Amino acid sequence: MAIEYKDYYRILGVEKNAAADDIRKAFRKLARIYHPDVAKDKAEGERKFKEINEAYEVLSDPEKRRKYDTLGSDWQQSAGGFPGGAGRGFPGNGTGGRTYTWSSGNGDESFEFGGTGFSDFFEAMFGSMGGASAFGDEIPRSRARRSAAPRQGRDLQAEILVSLEEALRGSTRQISVRRSTGPGREPREEIYQVKIPAGVHEGQQIRMAGQGERSVSGGKPGDLYLRVRFERHPEFQVQGSDLFYELPLAPWEAALGSHVNIPTLEGQVALKIPAGTQVGQKLRLRGQGMPVRGGGRGDLFAVAQIEMPSQIGDKERKLWEELARSSTFNPRA
Repeated sequence: MAIEYKDYYRILGVEKNAAADDIRKAFRKLARIYHPDVAKDKAEGERKFKEINEAYEVLSDPEKRRKYDTLGSDWQQSAGGFPGGAGRGFPGNGTGGRTYTWSSGNGDESFEFGGTGFSDFFEAMFGSMGGASAFGDEIPRSRARRSAAPRQGRDLQAEILVSLEEALRGSTRQISVRRSTGPGREPREEIYQVKIPAGVHEGQQIRMAGQGERSVSGGKPGDLYLRVRFERHPEFQVQGSDLFYELPLAPWEAALGSHVNIPTLEGQVALKIPAGTQVGQKLRLRGQGMPVRGGGRGDLFAVAQIEMPSQIGDKERKLWEELARSSTFNPRA
């Protein structure tokens, strides 16, 4: 089964020459519609959200976008059909997987991971493939052959896309590992329940003991490491254990002060806006961020953005004109 090409520009509804800010706005607009917490159809919302998340992952990264634009829809004509180092492999099963292929002692052995949150197309174009261990240090075959002791199978690594809500509360995910042990042999698929621990951090690895490469010399199997990557969120940016939220304010809310409701990972909370709030000013909500190693949580910072109305009525115009006449404020002084 051929891997389907993903038109990330079409998915986000932007032109191919769209500016980075336009891509970001398109993602946030769609993400607010299809985020599983708000979508009417949860299953369809989750599918669409992952799709637009993946599109934004590529188009918001200058290097990934350049590679994607360069290869285009004929991407399979480069590097044996798997640009980015995949080399040989068998097609994905459509569940969002990654394929590893290398030569082992008893022939080619391939691994495909499903349910990790990335499409087969993304993994084929951008995934890191090969027989490396979880830390990227491939075991030299010559050294392994000289050893008299049975050699342990190599560790495998895949990335797993985790939402901020999952990282906060923890969850259980189902992934599949499809193993092919050589031409003419029927691949076998194994299903695992993976526990995403509450408080997991981006880059942290979840170890599944004994689920890596099988040893060809009678040794123990290797381990499978799932490296956590955070899903992009429509409202929050993550920096360490802190979250940042762009808070749009009307000019009068910033000037006079106000109380507004803002989103958190656990629902809406009220925030006091002090009079004279400036653009870029950070308003802190303590303990509303991501978990901190060793206990506790980081903070949520609402970053003030002043939004001007695009159109005003006659009454509003008169009020603005009156303000302009009576105010002594000069922003250029």
